[in-house]
Amino acid sequence: MNQSNHHSGNDLTEVKQLGMWASIASLSYVFWLVGGMELVERIAYYGVKASAGLYAKAPASQGGLGISLSDYGVIISVWALLQTFIPVFSGGISDRIGYKETIFASTLVKISGYLCMAWMPNFWGFLIGAMLLATGTGIFKPGIQGTLALSTNRSNSSMAWGIFYQVVNIGGFLGPLVAVHMRQLSWDNVFYACAAIISLNLLFLMTYREPGKEARLERKRKIRSGELKQDLLWKDAWNELKKPVVIYYMLVFAAFWFLYNSLFDVLPIHIAEWVDTSVIVNGLFGPEGTSNGILQFWLGLDNAGTKVMPEGMLNLNAGMIMTSCFLVAALTAKYRITSAMLAGCLLSILAFVLIGAFHAAWMIVLAIALFSIGEMMISPKKNEFMSNIAPEGKKAMYLGFVMLPQGIGWGLEGYFGPKLYEIFASKERFSRLMLAEQGMGSDELSAIPQGEAFHRLVEFTGQTPEVLTQTLYQAHNIGFAWYIIGAIGTVSAVGIFIYGKWLLGMQRNQQAQLQTA
Repeated sequence: MNQSNHHSGNDLTEVKQLGMWASIASLSYVFWLVGGMELVERIAYYGVKASAGLYAKAPASQGGLGISLSDYGVIISVWALLQTFIPVFSGGISDRIGYKETIFASTLVKISGYLCMAWMPNFWGFLIGAMLLATGTGIFKPGIQGTLALSTNRSNSSMAWGIFYQVVNIGGFLGPLVAVHMRQLSWDNVFYACAAIISLNLLFLMTYREPGKEARLERKRKIRSGELKQDLLWKDAWNELKKPVVIYYMLVFAAFWFLYNSLFDVLPIHIAEWVDTSVIVNGLFGPEGTSNGILQFWLGLDNAGTKVMPEGMLNLNAGMIMTSCFLVAALTAKYRITSAMLAGCLLSILAFVLIGAFHAAWMIVLAIALFSIGEMMISPKKNEFMSNIAPEGKKAMYLGFVMLPQGIGWGLEGYFGPKLYEIFASKERFSRLMLAEQGMGSDELSAIPQGEAFHRLVEFTGQTPEVLTQTLYQAHNIGFAWYIIGAIGTVSAVGIFIYGKWLLGMQRNQQAQLQTA
């Protein structure tokens, strides 16, 4: 494909942005409405996503699924592939049949997913629920993001994507807190609460007006009358996907998404098994902890107020993004998109090295904080980048493409992340090994339900859970799984660096051609 042809489709020039307050003031009513819908959808989504791993490995006797991490990996992998590949086509469909219609359909599908999880507490029930949830999310996203792209322009888009990303993270912050408190009552309450929350979007839809609807209907009329030729949807998507600027983007970012999703799929399990989070509560409130219900809710503490739940620890990520994403957006607006993304990737890799090297609670806090700054430098930028290079009438399609590298990375991580953890760091597996060493018979061992081996080890040896955790931690190289994941992220960092250089060359070529034209 020659350069001049490329220019006619994808505009790679970067436009001067309005100042912060001018940008915010220029955003329309429909922008804030879809922000509210995204917020509601994310609270429900992260309510389940944040605690999925803990639910999977919790023994059946405690209302969990009681399945192995490898089985959990299968669920996450299917979830990932559906959720990220559906937007590649649903984006184009949204552009054609209308955003309001697709958002409505997606909400109904998502409600059925949550109810399925509540009613069928087993591997298949959770898998089918996850598939429905993934499908609904995949249909929901392009309609919301397409609306956003049409209700903003090149001069306020950087700020708009930054604010939108911040809204996503308010949902990402509140969802896990809902889950922490619901699951201490019982697991199915988590799913019922999420189904109720997502239903609110049906109310929002009543006041939703689709931007650019006239243009869409006009395009439809021209196609009907034969003035405009419209390719088949898959052909259309395939022609855009074949462009080098899109292909290279996917390859480079797939490895980053492997790294990124490990934090959410595997770290809560790691924290639950190896990190003594009561140290943090001690540091903040003294050895008694806190009985203040408001603090317990916002910090994601257990009902006794003596330790931080794993979702509460990870919530630092959403909390930081929620409060400071616009500051990072303002700082990185000055730099080229790919430079900001590279710096973000390097910070995220460093976070994984820290998780591998230390299991002290405050070090995990530091790692999550570093990761969050890295994420803020990458995530809003990827949408802005895709929206900028998308040809006219294909915004939602291109924003669907953003999901592809995410799908490849998360699909692989969903399967291999929990597996890596099971091999190098699973407390369940190490407890079974230690029970065998201590002389427990193989029949008795295999009779222990999945998820209860450590509990049995405590009974069998008569040692405290704290001492045994420490013994197992010292006996195995638990950080190794995290180093492997960090190494995969490094591949992405190198790729982003090369991609940035290549893109800069293309932009210079384009400018040179425009000057000679």
